[in-house]
Parts: sequence; C-alpha cells; structure tokens
Amino acid sequence: MSSPTRRTVLRGLALAAAASAAPLPAFASATSPSAGGYVPPLRQMRGMWIASVVNINWPSKPGLTVEQQKAEYLAWLDLAQARRLNSVFVQIRPTADAFWPSPYEPWSEYLTGTQGQDPGYDPLAFLVEETHRRGLTFHAWFNPYRVSMQPDPAKLHPDHPGRKHPDWIIPYGGKIYYNPGLPEVRAFVQDAMMDAVTRYDIDGLHFDDYFYPVNTTAFDDAAAFAKYGQGFPDLAAWRRNNVDLLVSEMQQRVLAAKPEVAWGISPSGIWRNKSTDPLGSDTGGSQSYDNLHADTRGWVKKGWLDYIAPQIYWYIGQSNADYAKLVPWWSGVAAGTGTELWIGQAAYKAGAAGQPAEWFRPDELTNHLTLNRSHPEVGGDIWYNSADVRDDRIGSVTRTVAAHYTRPALPPLLPRLAHGRAPERPVLVWAKRGSGGVELRIQARGHETPFQYAVFRLDRPARPGDFDDAGNLVALVPATGKQVRWVDSDGGGNSHYYVTAVDRVSRQSAPSDVRRAH
Repeated sequence: MSSPTRRTVLRGLALAAAASAAPLPAFASATSPSAGGYVPPLRQMRGMWIASVVNINWPSKPGLTVEQQKAEYLAWLDLAQARRLNSVFVQIRPTADAFWPSPYEPWSEYLTGTQGQDPGYDPLAFLVEETHRRGLTFHAWFNPYRVSMQPDPAKLHPDHPGRKHPDWIIPYGGKIYYNPGLPEVRAFVQDAMMDAVTRYDIDGLHFDDYFYPVNTTAFDDAAAFAKYGQGFPDLAAWRRNNVDLLVSEMQQRVLAAKPEVAWGISPSGIWRNKSTDPLGSDTGGSQSYDNLHADTRGWVKKGWLDYIAPQIYWYIGQSNADYAKLVPWWSGVAAGTGTELWIGQAAYKAGAAGQPAEWFRPDELTNHLTLNRSHPEVGGDIWYNSADVRDDRIGSVTRTVAAHYTRPALPPLLPRLAHGRAPERPVLVWAKRGSGGVELRIQARGHETPFQYAVFRLDRPARPGDFDDAGNLVALVPATGKQVRWVDSDGGGNSHYYVTAVDRVSRQSAPSDVRRAH
C-alpha cells in the first residue's frame, strides 16, 4: 500500500486468481496448551486485508457471475476462520467508485469490467451479512482521493464526478486523483464514504496510506493553493492541513452518525526519521509527514482516530527501517492516548521472489508477534494481503498461527465504548456428552440477540480471573438466533462450561451459570 516494492507486488498479485483457497496446513488446535507459558489475550485484532483494486484479491477478475463472486468471497471467509482471524478489511471504494449502489459514484469496474455497470446484486450487503454470519467483524476499506489507475479522464464513466467537475481532478503519475485542497472535494468524498457507513451494518471505516501521492509541485494543485493557502508558510504545510481536516472531520462524522463504528487509518510505517525530527524514529526511510503530507503521529496525539495500524513492512534488523525499533516507537506514540495500535504485517514479503534473504526465514513473522508481546500498547495485527495469508509460501503464516493464535480471540474493545451497556448474561441450558463430544445449548436473555457467544471450558469450577484472558476460551460461536447449539469435540466428563454473550463492539456479559458435562 505504500512503497514502490509494494506496488510491484500488487501488480503481480493482480494476476493471481483468488477463486479457491489452497489446502491449509494444520496448526495448533484451540485446546493446545500455550507455548512457553504464554496465555493469549482475550481480545486481539487479527485481521487481513482483502484488496479489490485491479482485482488483487476479490473479485479475482472482472466479469465473474454473481455466484462466482459470492463463492470467492466465502472462500476468503473460510481462510480467515482457518487462520483463526476475527476481522476482515475489505476494499469497497478503491478508485472513487463503489461496491454498493451509491448515489455519489459509479459501480466499480472491478466487479463487471465496466465502470458504472450494475453487477446484478448488492455486493456490500452480501459481504457484511456473510461476514457477520461467521462471527467476524467487517471493516469497510476506502481510498479517499484516488480516482483512477489510468491517467485519461475521458475513460471515466460519463456520470463520474471527475467528468462532471474536471476542476476536481489532477492526473499524476499515470493515475487520476481528486484534489485534496478543494473544500468541496473534501466534503464530497466524505459524503460518498459516509453513504456506506450510514446505510450498511459495517463495523469499521478504514483508510489505507494514500493521501497526496507524493511531495512535488508536479502534482498540480497550484491554483487551489493560491486560492486557499493564505496563511500557510509553504505548500507542504497547506497540504498537510488539508489531510488533517479530512481526518478530523471524518472522526466527527462517524461519531455523529454511528458512534459504534471503529474509525482508523493504516499509514506507512515511518512518520519522520530522527535525523529530520528528534521526535521521529531511529530510521532512514520514506517519511509520511513530508512525502505524503500525513501527520500520522499528530493524529494519534490529537485523539482523532480510534486506532492506527502502521504498515511496518520491514524485517527485524533492517538497517534503514528496523521492525524492532519501529514497534517500540509506535508504542510510545500510542501510550496513554486511547488510540488502539495494531500492526500492519507484510505477509506479502515472506518467501517472495526478489526479497532479501531475511524474508526467507520462516520464523521472521512469528518473531514479529513475539516482539509485540513486550509492548502492551500493541493490540494485534492486520495481514497484507489475504492471498499471502492463504499461500503461506514458506510456512511462515502457519508457524505464526501455531505460536500466537492458539486460542480464539475477541476483537479489541475500543476504550470509548468500554462503558456502554453490555449484553445480558446468557443461559447455558445444558452440556450433554455424546459420541461427537459435548453438546452445548445456549440461549439469549432479554429481547436482543448478541453478536456471538464466548465459550470457556475448565476442568474445575471457575475462580476470579478465569475469564480475563483466553487461557480457557475454546470457541466463539455466532449467535444466529435466540438459541444456538455448539459441539465441543474435545470436551470430556470433567469439563465445566461457562458462556458469555458478546456484542458487535466486543463488550462482554457476565458469565452464565456453570454447566458440567454429563
């Protein structure tokens, strides 16, 4: 999503079909003891990006039938569950277009091959419904300013806003962008994205790392700067303020419209280098503050985001951008702010042709998560991208899952939502042993059905602290109705079961009364 290397990888991945997941290697079961005495946290972001731009992941190519598109997406959900993830970040507005019937922008060409052509169903409604059916959370991934992956405005749909308002767009570097310096553009892109937020039951609004494409006057916004840039010391400061306005205004609009939606950004991993700014990291790479006009550190410190997920796409020990230096730096930025810190992980580099030898170490990625454990500010990881999570070229993903995802995990609970009303404690009707294991029957209390149930299994009655982490958590069961059935194939005669109800933002009820397998 940020570096030239990444863009090369994206183009290569666009050629790979995503129609069916390869057979997945086995990994530790939910009942495996935690390695080295490590007890996984109860809540942890475990996400993956599913990219739609140039058909990188889904749909694997334009023009598939509705049934084929749906089958492909279900295969990605299968993969997420097999890797014991709990969230997906799906790109639904990659190039000023839409994966839903938007009144603002045309249907995406990546669905049918023709921009503006109705795909015959509502993809976003399907994506959200099926994701929730699996008990996974759905984060809608938007690119705010990119209009087209080609430079000719005449190739946009005739009704595209960029055709109707040619003064809104700027061709640059073989692509077309909306001009972030125009107040009417900033308002429009917010309206276009908020349409999906208000009309669909999404769990998060997510930006990637693209704002201004590069720090150069070749991106021709001189007229807008002359009109709106008075009072700023230079072009860069004005551009940075434009992005700041987008970020702060998006926060306010999300809070006003749907306060339980998580709002966050996944920027490139370096804010500024220490050689440029004493507050920066001990690195020597591209700086988002200067090159993309994105003051990522400032957004966190000002409290404008629910979470930030920096793309720390470098190996441990890399000379110009060391993972082992960047995670502590970002942890220090996030500490005490109330902003969640999740790490963007470069699954796309592991075992990939052309990468340095360090990316051929099967334990590189698992070592990243081990390092994260020393920094309590890190609340989880998002993997780029889903094809690499599936392909697992040198077994690095399998190794990471086996070491770190030994138990299920609830998604993070945003601090600003922690004090809201939790679900009512459920009723565990019974726990009956049978030939296939122990069958649990769980029933919701009250009028509302929770999002899912967390099932805890102990070999004794519960004690204080037994529900504080995932050490006894054996399953997250989607609440598909007021009463659900789940079979614990590993349960035994001495098993004591407790169940909590969990809502969509990860608030958890008190545990049910105990039921012992009989």
